[in-house]
Amino acid sequence: MGMKLIRLAIIAGLISTFMITIFFYPILPDLIVSHWNAAGQADGYLAKFWGVGLIPLIMIGCIVLFAVIPLIDPLKKNYEKFRNYYEGFILLLVLYLLAIQIQIILWSIGYQISPNRTFPFLFGILFIYLGFLLEHAEQNWFVGIRTPWTLSSKVVWKKTHVIGGKLFKIVGIVSFGGIFLQDFAIWLILVPVLVVAVFTMAYSYFAFQEEKKNLGGAG
Repeated sequence: MGMKLIRLAIIAGLISTFMITIFFYPILPDLIVSHWNAAGQADGYLAKFWGVGLIPLIMIGCIVLFAVIPLIDPLKKNYEKFRNYYEGFILLLVLYLLAIQIQIILWSIGYQISPNRTFPFLFGILFIYLGFLLEHAEQNWFVGIRTPWTLSSKVVWKKTHVIGGKLFKIVGIVSFGGIFLQDFAIWLILVPVLVVAVFTMAYSYFAFQEEKKNLGGAG
């Protein structure tokens, strides 16, 4: 998908979110679900305006933030090397938030589909795509596995992101398991992410130490 098409899809996703929200707003109750517990039961509510207005505002904020990041990054030139993947992630995030908004609206008008059924799928897709983004991301200050060691070495950056990308794809597949094991959905999403985050941080440190040792030996 070309960049122009991706950007049009992002705008379409944003407009669709607002249109769906405005269409259903008059028939929504005064209180809107804002949080579900680990069992998939609603345990938090907001007044209607904020209950359905928060996601569109977050969406706008994310689009603006991701648009600004490449402009202020000292390594801005590197974004061009993975621009399609970067903007593809923005599109996926917009679609993810649109799906969450639809979930909130449906729940509020009586179609209470458990988030323990939908969230594992949504997070799974997000994590798998994040894996592709990481594999293609070049060194920068905002996007990727940013540790002192990956930012200090292009070699360590690449090695860490290649393995990190593969692991996040696995995390996405594990997250899908929550669709079938709904009582454990939150754990199948959170635990693998935390494990991979800790592992990639440690991996980048040891990869950096190995590179230093090899350079020292070569010298």
